[in-house]
Amino acid sequence: MDWLNTHIAYWHWLVFGLLLVITEIFVPSFVMIWFGASAVAVGLILAVIEMPVSVQLLIWAALSVFDLFIWFKFVHPKMKDRSLSGMSREQLIGQEGMVIKVGQDGHGTMRFPVPVLGNDEWSFICRGMVSVGDKVYVEELSGNSVIVKVQQPRGE
Repeated sequence: MDWLNTHIAYWHWLVFGLLLVITEIFVPSFVMIWFGASAVAVGLILAVIEMPVSVQLLIWAALSVFDLFIWFKFVHPKMKDRSLSGMSREQLIGQEGMVIKVGQDGHGTMRFPVPVLGNDEWSFICRGMVSVGDKVYVEELSGNSVIVKVQQPRGE
Protein backbone atom coordinates (compact mmCIF):
# COMPACT_ATOMS: atom_id res chain seq x y z
CA MET A 1 0.00 0.00 0.00
CA ASP A 2 2.92 2.37 0.62
CA TRP A 3 4.08 1.84 -2.94
CA LEU A 4 0.68 3.03 -4.22
CA ASN A 5 0.73 6.10 -1.97
CA THR A 6 4.09 7.17 -3.35
CA HIS A 7 3.45 6.32 -6.99
CA ILE A 8 -0.06 7.62 -7.71
CA ALA A 9 0.01 11.31 -8.58
CA TYR A 10 -2.84 13.65 -9.43
CA TRP A 11 -2.15 13.36 -13.14
CA HIS A 12 -2.72 9.59 -12.99
CA TRP A 13 -6.32 10.28 -11.96
CA LEU A 14 -6.66 12.89 -14.71
CA VAL A 15 -5.42 10.46 -17.38
CA PHE A 16 -7.60 7.67 -15.97
CA GLY A 17 -10.63 9.99 -16.03
CA LEU A 18 -9.99 11.08 -19.61
CA LEU A 19 -9.60 7.44 -20.69
CA LEU A 20 -12.94 6.61 -19.08
CA VAL A 21 -14.58 9.55 -20.82
CA ILE A 22 -13.09 8.39 -24.15
CA THR A 23 -14.49 4.89 -23.62
CA GLU A 24 -17.95 6.47 -23.72
CA ILE A 25 -17.46 6.60 -27.50
CA PHE A 26 -17.35 2.79 -27.59
CA VAL A 27 -19.91 2.15 -24.82
CA PRO A 28 -22.93 4.26 -25.78
CA SER A 29 -24.71 4.08 -22.44
CA PHE A 30 -23.73 7.53 -21.14
CA VAL A 31 -22.51 5.97 -17.88
CA MET A 32 -18.74 5.82 -18.32
CA ILE A 33 -18.58 9.59 -18.58
CA TRP A 34 -19.64 9.91 -14.94
CA PHE A 35 -16.91 7.55 -13.74
CA GLY A 36 -14.45 9.58 -15.81
CA ALA A 37 -15.70 12.90 -14.46
CA SER A 38 -15.36 11.58 -10.91
CA ALA A 39 -11.79 10.45 -11.60
CA VAL A 40 -10.90 13.88 -12.99
CA ALA A 41 -12.43 15.47 -9.87
CA VAL A 42 -10.31 13.23 -7.64
CA GLY A 43 -7.24 14.23 -9.66
CA LEU A 44 -8.03 17.92 -9.18
CA ILE A 45 -8.61 17.44 -5.45
CA LEU A 46 -5.36 15.47 -5.16
CA ALA A 47 -3.48 18.29 -6.90
CA VAL A 48 -4.46 20.54 -3.98
CA ILE A 49 -4.73 18.15 -1.02
CA GLU A 50 -2.44 15.17 -0.34
CA MET A 51 -4.33 12.02 0.71
CA PRO A 52 -3.83 8.23 0.82
CA VAL A 53 -4.96 5.98 -2.01
CA SER A 54 -7.76 4.44 0.04
CA VAL A 55 -9.31 7.88 0.57
CA GLN A 56 -8.89 8.67 -3.12
CA LEU A 57 -10.72 5.48 -4.07
CA LEU A 58 -13.46 6.22 -1.55
CA ILE A 59 -13.95 9.75 -2.93
CA TRP A 60 -13.98 8.40 -6.49
CA ALA A 61 -16.60 5.77 -5.64
CA ALA A 62 -18.77 8.27 -3.74
CA LEU A 63 -18.61 10.86 -6.53
CA SER A 64 -19.39 8.20 -9.15
CA VAL A 65 -22.45 6.99 -7.25
CA PHE A 66 -23.59 10.58 -6.70
CA ASP A 67 -23.14 11.47 -10.39
CA LEU A 68 -25.02 8.36 -11.52
CA PHE A 69 -27.85 9.06 -9.07
CA ILE A 70 -28.23 12.64 -10.30
CA TRP A 71 -28.09 11.45 -13.93
CA PHE A 72 -30.71 8.70 -13.65
CA LYS A 73 -32.99 10.50 -11.19
CA PHE A 74 -33.18 13.98 -12.68
CA VAL A 75 -31.51 14.40 -16.09
CA HIS A 76 -32.15 11.14 -17.97
CA PRO A 77 -35.96 11.09 -17.46
CA LYS A 78 -36.22 14.58 -18.98
CA MET A 79 -34.28 13.46 -22.04
CA LYS A 80 -36.66 10.54 -22.65
CA ASP A 81 -39.51 12.99 -23.15
CA ARG A 82 -37.70 14.41 -26.16
CA SER A 83 -37.39 11.13 -28.03
CA LEU A 84 -38.99 10.24 -31.35
CA SER A 85 -41.78 8.31 -29.65
CA GLY A 86 -44.33 11.06 -30.22
CA MET A 87 -43.26 11.51 -33.82
CA SER A 88 -43.55 7.89 -34.96
CA ARG A 89 -47.09 8.18 -36.31
CA GLU A 90 -46.30 11.23 -38.41
CA GLN A 91 -43.17 9.63 -39.85
CA LEU A 92 -44.93 6.40 -40.80
CA ILE A 93 -48.19 7.58 -42.36
CA GLY A 94 -47.95 7.74 -46.15
CA GLN A 95 -44.76 5.67 -46.38
CA GLU A 96 -44.63 3.15 -49.22
CA GLY A 97 -43.41 -0.40 -48.74
CA MET A 98 -43.56 -3.84 -50.29
CA VAL A 99 -45.23 -6.93 -48.84
CA ILE A 100 -42.61 -9.62 -48.19
CA LYS A 101 -44.68 -12.11 -46.18
CA VAL A 102 -48.43 -12.70 -45.91
CA GLY A 103 -50.03 -14.40 -42.93
CA GLN A 104 -53.62 -15.06 -41.93
CA ASP A 105 -56.43 -12.52 -41.47
CA GLY A 106 -54.69 -9.72 -43.37
CA HIS A 107 -51.53 -9.78 -41.23
CA GLY A 108 -48.04 -9.94 -42.65
CA THR A 109 -44.64 -8.30 -42.94
CA MET A 110 -43.65 -5.42 -45.19
CA ARG A 111 -40.32 -3.82 -46.03
CA PHE A 112 -39.62 -0.13 -46.57
CA PRO A 113 -36.93 0.86 -49.11
CA VAL A 114 -35.30 3.02 -46.43
CA PRO A 115 -35.49 2.24 -42.70
CA VAL A 116 -38.23 4.16 -40.89
CA LEU A 117 -37.63 4.78 -37.19
CA GLY A 118 -34.64 2.45 -37.29
CA ASN A 119 -36.33 -0.57 -38.85
CA ASP A 120 -36.93 -1.48 -42.48
CA GLU A 121 -39.29 -4.41 -41.80
CA TRP A 122 -42.62 -3.89 -40.04
CA SER A 123 -45.56 -6.15 -39.33
CA PHE A 124 -48.78 -4.92 -40.91
CA ILE A 125 -52.53 -5.33 -40.85
CA CYS A 126 -54.44 -4.91 -44.10
CA ARG A 127 -58.24 -4.80 -44.47
CA GLY A 128 -58.04 -5.95 -48.09
CA MET A 129 -56.35 -8.85 -49.81
CA VAL A 130 -52.62 -8.54 -50.42
CA SER A 131 -49.99 -10.84 -51.83
CA VAL A 132 -46.21 -10.93 -51.72
CA GLY A 133 -44.74 -8.17 -53.90
CA ASP A 134 -47.70 -5.77 -53.61
CA LYS A 135 -46.93 -2.13 -52.87
CA VAL A 136 -48.78 -0.89 -49.80
CA TYR A 137 -49.08 2.48 -48.11
CA VAL A 138 -49.29 3.12 -44.39
CA GLU A 139 -52.65 4.52 -43.26
CA GLU A 140 -52.31 4.28 -39.48
CA LEU A 141 -50.18 2.96 -36.64
CA SER A 142 -51.56 0.29 -34.28
CA GLY A 143 -49.18 -0.64 -31.47
CA ASN A 144 -46.08 -2.16 -33.07
CA SER A 145 -47.86 -2.80 -36.39
CA VAL A 146 -48.92 -0.54 -39.20
CA ILE A 147 -52.30 -0.53 -40.91
CA VAL A 148 -51.84 -0.44 -44.67
CA LYS A 149 -53.86 -0.11 -47.87
CA VAL A 150 -53.11 -1.29 -51.37
CA GLN A 151 -54.42 1.58 -53.50
CA GLN A 152 -52.49 4.79 -54.17
CA PRO A 153 -52.50 7.38 -51.35
CA ARG A 154 -54.68 10.46 -51.78
CA GLY A 155 -52.97 13.38 -53.42
CA GLU A 156 -51.12 11.31 -56.03
